[in-house]
Amino acid sequence: MKRVLINGIGGQMGHALLASFADLKDKWSIVAGIDPFCREPHPFPVYASAKEVEVEPDVVIDFSVPDATEQILDYCLIHKKPIVICTTALSDALVAKIEQASREIPVFRSGNMSLGINLMRQLIADTRRMLGDAFDIEIIEAHHNRKKDAPSGTALMLGEAIRNADCCEHPYVYGRSEKDRRRTPQEIGFHSIRGGTVVGEHEVRFLGTDEELSILHRATSKRVFANGAIRAADFLLRHPNGLYSMDDLVKELLNK
Repeated sequence: MKRVLINGIGGQMGHALLASFADLKDKWSIVAGIDPFCREPHPFPVYASAKEVEVEPDVVIDFSVPDATEQILDYCLIHKKPIVICTTALSDALVAKIEQASREIPVFRSGNMSLGINLMRQLIADTRRMLGDAFDIEIIEAHHNRKKDAPSGTALMLGEAIRNADCCEHPYVYGRSEKDRRRTPQEIGFHSIRGGTVVGEHEVRFLGTDEELSILHRATSKRVFANGAIRAADFLLRHPNGLYSMDDLVKELLNK
């Protein structure tokens, strides 16, 4: 039985993880959660901070906020525990600290834990290399009406995949309402839709002369991110110290 601690147990992703782990209760045991605002009863202890944890997990999954991520990272360093970091909007200083920590413990970090999205990254990179400059690229993303940032971190991650495929710093253009000019051949356009309860939708459109190719990913439940995080936790338990990402997990699955 693999023992997991969830940092951010009271949040939306904490609830999604609880649901996913309930389907895996013969393989996984949640030994504790961390959340200073959680008031729900659980069959395991829930601590207000990482400093209070008194149980010993095999691995930690973090879906929280940057300050809480830094605290749980310190806990993992002290106790030599692997950690899956799913929290976004991390500062450059914290990212550097995570990279340093990976020399002492296994660390898995990704801005999007969906296997589908990370396979999409590879597909659009390959598509860009094959189509070249003959096709313009636009990225469209949609999320629920409570999401604050735009474009989404995942949309920017897809843009970076295209940049890396070309080894070129394509200029980003966010919307076009105030742009009284033609698009340039090298730019990547980003467009954001916010409304309702949309979990997450990302489309990359390659627009050429007389033809178009679109690659679309649609998440209909936050469980896809929870399931990806659990796969990442299982991955870490089989690997040594180092910094890993969804690229590593996707490659392992493709090579099976």
